[in-house]
Amino acid sequence: MTNSMQEIENNDVLFVIGSNTKESHPIVALRMIKAKRKGAKIIIADPRRVPLVRFADIWLQQKPGTDVALLNGMMHVIIAENLINCDFIDSQTEGFDDEFRANIAQFTPEAAAAITGVPKEQIVKAARLYASGKRAGIYYTMGITQHAHGTDNVFSIANLALMTGNLGKASSGVNPLRGQNNVQGSTDMGCVPNLYPGYQRVTIPGVRQRFEDLWKAKLSEKEGLTAPDMLAAAEKGSLKALYIMGENPVLSDPNVAHTVKALKALDLLIVQDIFMTETAELAHVVLPATSFAEKVGTFTNTERRVQRVRRAVNSPGMAMKDSLIIMELSKRMGYEMNYPHTVEVFREMGQAWPALAGMSYARLEEGGLQWPCPTSQHPGTQFLFKGGFPRGNGKFTIVKYKPSAEEADKEYPFIMTTGRLLFQYHTGGMTRRVKPIDAVSPEAYVEINPEDARALTIEGGSRVKVTSRRGTITVKAVVSKRPARGVVFIPFHYKEAAANVLTSSTSLDPIAKIPSFKVTAVRIERA
Repeated sequence: MTNSMQEIENNDVLFVIGSNTKESHPIVALRMIKAKRKGAKIIIADPRRVPLVRFADIWLQQKPGTDVALLNGMMHVIIAENLINCDFIDSQTEGFDDEFRANIAQFTPEAAAAITGVPKEQIVKAARLYASGKRAGIYYTMGITQHAHGTDNVFSIANLALMTGNLGKASSGVNPLRGQNNVQGSTDMGCVPNLYPGYQRVTIPGVRQRFEDLWKAKLSEKEGLTAPDMLAAAEKGSLKALYIMGENPVLSDPNVAHTVKALKALDLLIVQDIFMTETAELAHVVLPATSFAEKVGTFTNTERRVQRVRRAVNSPGMAMKDSLIIMELSKRMGYEMNYPHTVEVFREMGQAWPALAGMSYARLEEGGLQWPCPTSQHPGTQFLFKGGFPRGNGKFTIVKYKPSAEEADKEYPFIMTTGRLLFQYHTGGMTRRVKPIDAVSPEAYVEINPEDARALTIEGGSRVKVTSRRGTITVKAVVSKRPARGVVFIPFHYKEAAANVLTSSTSLDPIAKIPSFKVTAVRIERA
């Protein structure tokens, strides 16, 4: 997040797009509702009537995969009605030129409405409302990123914020809500195939030299493989071994049949986890790890806040901390990692990345600190870009609308989108083992519009088959007005009817390589 969670309550406009915030991030949603009670206006853009729509002033029910057209349509209105922030654009940005404007000019409200299915009047109203905000923040999650054009979606959001000057000040910004408690910390520390800690590129010789000096080891000049690339390489036989930590790709990755085939083709599969997941069951070696309650260290949350983690209970059986397992493996492979305590790792993090240099365990005791925090006297950074952008100017990006790789047709007339439920978490590895929680949402289902259900003579509670080009699952039908006609929704938590049996492993964003979990063409039949 460019901004902080506490600032949400002071937004005067909130634009929530591709985020079922009330179920996926309920505490963030509470802050949004508090802002509403203080007079804020809320715009929701989502193909499904998510619970937060109840509090919305405007709900834009776009067709899945049409976010770029919707956002470009809003920007068309903002430019045409001169609602842009000229001072901000002139002093702090680049790229707002004739070519950029010409691209946006194509997306009249009428043109955007034809693509998205959102009435043109609603597009105009939403554009005016967002542009009128003095403290307007954008909030998004996987409904934006999990597309074959997810990167374009994010560029479009950034364009909208730049155009209106909603960056570099409190209660504004571009705010991705991260999906787990330490996703931010993981990417900060280089759990990305092309980056070292601190988002420093592995292909830059000077950067690589600094890390070679720090770690006293020769480092590869090549970028690593993304998760989809790893599975593709495993299936072809060019990748021989895979080490998976805290991940269950058999259920979480697209096209389950492809994932299982790829994992079975490996000479060596190592899984490090706290439970015997579906992926661990395929492993040659399983390393028992520790849960969050058994660890010491730090987590970094979605607002860039680094916080202490303290052990609450001892680890069971032979379970070991992830860091100890990694250090022991490294030692046996010839590279000594000597970190007697996690504080030593944290000190090195500050050496590797100046944004953490001013932090220490002692300073984190009182609620944590937000990076960047470059010195020991620095209070942490509540919101980014107050003094300008690191690259000098914020950059507008020309984004052209591209249809999704799969669209509804005669054989597969519905578009399936997937997502989360309040009482389940990811692939259910933890929540489905807690009976009182699992009892609230115990089984998979497909949510289908009443008109579509009538046309197919499907009744609520009946069993139906959902089929894509990759497979079939059988689930309970839930007849609901939450999805539009032609759109169905399936939660992805359930191994008994895994939604990712249906999704594509080849429809990937060309830059981020993220799969298109949100747009899959399917057909539905009575079971």
